[in-house]
Amino acid sequence: MGDKANTHPGAAGRATAADHPASVRNVVLVGHSGSGKTTLVEALALTAGAVNRAGRVEDGGTVSDYDEIEHRQQRSVQLSLVPVEWDGIKVNLLDTPGYADFVGELRAGLRAADAALFVVSASDGVDGSTRMVWEECAAVGMPRAIVVTHLEAARSDFEEMTRTCAEAFGGDDPDAVLPLYLPLHGPQGADGHAPVTGLTGLLSQKLFDYSSGERKETEPGEDQLPEIEEARNRLIEGIISESEDETLMDRYLGGEEVDFKTLVDDLERAVARGVFHPVLAAAPAAEGAKQGLGTVELLELVTGGFPTPFEHPTPGVTTIDGKPREIKPCDTAGPLVAEVVKTASDPYVGRVSLVRVFSGTLRPDETVHVSGHGLSDRGHEDHDVDERVGALSTPFGKQQRTVTHAIAGDLVCVAKLGRAETGDTLSAKEDPLLMEPWQMPDPLLPLAIEAHSKADEDKLSQGLARLVAEDPTMRLEQNQDTHQVVLWCLGEAHADVALERLRSRYGVQVDVVPHKVSLRETFAGKAAGRGRHVKQSGGHGQFAICEIEVEPLPGGSGIEFVDKVVGGAVPRQFIPSVEKGVRAQAAKGVAAGYPLIDVRVTLLDGKAHSVDSSDAAFQTAGALALREAAAEVRIHLLEPVAEVSVLVGDDYVGAVMSDLSGRRGRVLGTEQTSGNRTLIRAEVPEIEIGRYAVDLRSLSHGTARFNRSYARHEPMPSQIAERIREEARAAT
Repeated sequence: MGDKANTHPGAAGRATAADHPASVRNVVLVGHSGSGKTTLVEALALTAGAVNRAGRVEDGGTVSDYDEIEHRQQRSVQLSLVPVEWDGIKVNLLDTPGYADFVGELRAGLRAADAALFVVSASDGVDGSTRMVWEECAAVGMPRAIVVTHLEAARSDFEEMTRTCAEAFGGDDPDAVLPLYLPLHGPQGADGHAPVTGLTGLLSQKLFDYSSGERKETEPGEDQLPEIEEARNRLIEGIISESEDETLMDRYLGGEEVDFKTLVDDLERAVARGVFHPVLAAAPAAEGAKQGLGTVELLELVTGGFPTPFEHPTPGVTTIDGKPREIKPCDTAGPLVAEVVKTASDPYVGRVSLVRVFSGTLRPDETVHVSGHGLSDRGHEDHDVDERVGALSTPFGKQQRTVTHAIAGDLVCVAKLGRAETGDTLSAKEDPLLMEPWQMPDPLLPLAIEAHSKADEDKLSQGLARLVAEDPTMRLEQNQDTHQVVLWCLGEAHADVALERLRSRYGVQVDVVPHKVSLRETFAGKAAGRGRHVKQSGGHGQFAICEIEVEPLPGGSGIEFVDKVVGGAVPRQFIPSVEKGVRAQAAKGVAAGYPLIDVRVTLLDGKAHSVDSSDAAFQTAGALALREAAAEVRIHLLEPVAEVSVLVGDDYVGAVMSDLSGRRGRVLGTEQTSGNRTLIRAEVPEIEIGRYAVDLRSLSHGTARFNRSYARHEPMPSQIAERIREEARAAT
């Protein structure tokens, strides 16, 4: 593998529709921002003949031309598909963003792929977030390989980077992460750095020289053989051990020479099983070169060692009413089961859905059933609709190349699915099915927005609906307590992209305003109030008097109204009116404009007039009585308290706990988990964790995660409450 004849398919590198699942490989590229994933995709496309030497497709643009926002931000912000062809195999390369704010795009790429290439920079090393994704892939047995980039950087060291990867990814078995090739170095430059000009194939014991801009095979010199032999022996032992070929191991340890084909077969088996992870090196092509260093070897590993879609089990499938449905993996003649892994809006063709077909065959102009369930808490409505499929195409840069069909195992872009959202299932109209959704992180950074003008207000709801349809890691909230429109995001960069898309894609200008938490009010002690509403201005007057007593109740009690009127002082028909007035005033608040909760209001006495008393008059009197009672006693401002769980590496436990204490948090306990991590449980006022998604990432260097849930409301400290009251008075 990686040592086959150097075939260059040229124009054949332009992938079209696949005809059999065995001729498809779906590969996701994973790595931190700046590791070189997009550059590597372009280098692979050049080697496969999908782009010309200038890195451009025939009909204009580069392979990575996708989004104007990406050009402005100088980083990937969304999942991109680049299909190429190598040795008769269609390779769907899924380029994912490396920045943590766009982890939803990464998860979509993992869902659509059958194997992963972890791209690590020789100059930056392996970061904590990449390790976490590796563990996610390991948990589901996804085949993985490692590509080391940026070998041209000064002081870059492939051997040292390989050891780092073995420590980070090998776990208890460092021999599960070994290089397939060793780098060949050219002459040292003035800075003392010797550039990598080629690779040594450890299995074939051949040299592959890229210094001319095109891969050339040569034989190693006598002085190179000892180094090759030592690394080769370790690689062979690792491959045989991980492939669980015990007979071959006995023969090898007995001194028998293992032939090249057997080694390659065992390597492919070990890689496909997800237990052996080869390390390769790659670099973009130099000016005028036909191939980038290591790209041929990488394409041969992908096509020969990565699994076909047949080896990817179909995620759980049910009928619409929830009954399990057994679906044979990758059956092109089976029932249609496909999933929308990404949704985007194109200015010319409208909504475009990137779809992974898991079963059956998808064809243009047929009617399919679109099912979307389980994301209603994020502003996504459950829906079951029939839609007509538009044109099918495969993307390349800004172009869409039409294809005639998409079989099980392949990826395709589908036009004009107006109701389909990311995560939705496509199935046959007469046999509607639903796929189990993939896990998405909860958006925990609130962004409160208002329309900039009346014209924007008219377009805001539609723009927001389209935004959350494209991105299930966003949650739209219409907060009834604070009367704010809140877009929950994963981080600041995620929020910036959302605002930019609203402006540029949907023509909606919005203003970001301070996010409000849902405060409450309650009585600190017992108080009495008298509501007197008496007016006589000619004609029918208004007369209502009521006397109430208010006392606090335990948290969660709400508003309790008790009637203790005796002797008919308040006629029976007006007692509900008093209660209605009290509850209306409680909803408006009695001190700082926040709803009043957890009190018992007892109606004790009152007066009525045979002519001038009315429902409206007693409602007004009830409200006045509650306000008077509030003026006689201290009113507590209650703030929502969240139960927070933080999963953090042991190295950062002290810093995180100290930070939580600084946010008025109470640590409830800690629990040791796997992977040298600790789970910290704490209760923290919500007003203190509005930006915790950003702050925690900075504090833990991107390695910690947290979730939150509402616990209760409790009194806030007097100095903070007084500041809020002053702000409320100033606002009125």
